[in-house]
Amino acid sequence: MKVFLDTNVLVGAFAARGLCADLLRYVLAEHELLVGEVVLAELRRVLTDRLGVPAAAVAEIEQLLRSQTVVPRPPHHLALGLRDPDDEWVVASAKAGGAEALVTGDDDILAERQRLSIPVYSPREFWESQRRPPLEEGETS
Repeated sequence: MKVFLDTNVLVGAFAARGLCADLLRYVLAEHELLVGEVVLAELRRVLTDRLGVPAAAVAEIEQLLRSQTVVPRPPHHLALGLRDPDDEWVVASAKAGGAEALVTGDDDILAERQRLSIPVYSPREFWESQRRPPLEEGETS
């Protein structure tokens, strides 16, 4: 499955131990990680400016992420009417990369998930959807 991780998930994965770190490791091991140029730019800014992560560590993180599938910035966003224009680019990048899941902690994107043309999950929702055993034939959820 192609899984696109939003900036806030990646920040959580690299800045702390916990669900987002576990989720990133899981996606790297079991799925195809998609990351967008728009996400990489924002990740660099957040890690450097807000969290004070040393430049060498930020470069290592970016190198790791660039070893995965990187989605170029789309020529235009999808004009979804999201409150934050940056969110428009995240969704457009996920869609352009053919993502089968967009994982985000962004409440604005999560609130609009029914309108989006891609399955959107919070980190916890995605983790739980992947960790539950598959249904047996004839079973219903």
